[in-house]
Amino acid sequence: SILLAVSGGADSVAMCELFKSTGIRFSIAHCNFKLRGKESNDDEIFVKKLSEKYNVEFYSTSFETENHAKKEGISIQMAARDLRYKWFEEIKLKHNFAYIAIAHHQDDVIETFFINLLRGTGISGLHGILPKNGFLIRPLLFTNKEQILNYCSEKKINFREDSSNSSVKYIRNKIRHNIIPVFKEINPSYKDTLINNIENLKIVESIYNDHLNNKAKLVLEKTDNKIFISIKEIVKLNYKANYLYEFLKPYNFKYSTIEDIINSFNDISGKVFYSSTHRLLRDRKNLIVEENCNIENLLFYIQENTKKTHIFSNTINFKIKKSNKITDSLKTQSIAVLDYDKLKFPLTIRKWQKGDWFYPLGMNSKKKLSDYFIDNKITVFEKEKILVLCSGNDIVWVIGHRINNHYKIVQETKKMYIAQVL
Repeated sequence: SILLAVSGGADSVAMCELFKSTGIRFSIAHCNFKLRGKESNDDEIFVKKLSEKYNVEFYSTSFETENHAKKEGISIQMAARDLRYKWFEEIKLKHNFAYIAIAHHQDDVIETFFINLLRGTGISGLHGILPKNGFLIRPLLFTNKEQILNYCSEKKINFREDSSNSSVKYIRNKIRHNIIPVFKEINPSYKDTLINNIENLKIVESIYNDHLNNKAKLVLEKTDNKIFISIKEIVKLNYKANYLYEFLKPYNFKYSTIEDIINSFNDISGKVFYSSTHRLLRDRKNLIVEENCNIENLLFYIQENTKKTHIFSNTINFKIKKSNKITDSLKTQSIAVLDYDKLKFPLTIRKWQKGDWFYPLGMNSKKKLSDYFIDNKITVFEKEKILVLCSGNDIVWVIGHRINNHYKIVQETKKMYIAQVL
């Protein structure tokens, strides 16, 4: 079953007629963006009657589009796009539709090509609109606006005219009304020419991506939550900014930031760069990328009977054992073995703070955590995520690193408190 996104315009109504003629089971969805007052409401009524004509299920919703655009600091068109696609996905999941069909056609492909070209985009932005993208399908990409209007005329299909389509307020309409006519004047068959060029760009993009994937194998290494990019390998490349942009594009880094990252290769390590979702550390040998996270106010209480706690992607297990013998299996940084009788419950887990200190295992003098990190070559990113296990005001374990010497197991120890990061 396919859910058709129907605005009431010629394109989406023609799509309904084509789906009806094929016998494919479908339903209709309509978004009222409340941008044209009564006209928007009349569109919704028209599409509802259309669903009754075809005897299919009708889904509708309305949005405060202008308010959403202001709140998010984006254009009206982007707000409308975000709102409708999020709603489409919700409807798809709730009612188990196979796909959502959008009535984009060849004219939309050409307009999108120029929009992306003007905004500045990588090669992926020049292939126009894809016929299938996840759960979205666009079955009208074989045809153009003129053919759709002729089809509606021949079949005597009624549709709604969107008055905003004639306005040049939006960039798409400026291209449609001011730029495209010049192309038509120069080359009457410009549509075929441009569609062929866009198809060729898809092939070029495929070759380009194959090459990037091969290079990425030499340059990138991924772990569960980090990406390591070898500075040494990046420096070897011609057009290193272009390569790095493509490698970092999935993590929302802008091209202007890429240039700053490359310029940092000549500086000392430690500089951090941010995208809207991720951050990148210019370390000694690698660029290290990970998601942004905020653990500043984190505070977990560990009761005496607590067996397990989950903190972000980590799980920490706790157990008490009547013994004072540390086996080889317990001698690892991911495990803390502490003298149970010296602890004051509840213990707490928090982010380390400036000014924190402890007595590192094997030392009788205290040391600031900041100095400990420097001595152990712990990176900026690692420092930001380091948590400490505390008993009262004392740090008894820098989690995943070292315990406090005053809380170690001694000959008189009767019970061991064992904490392990999984």
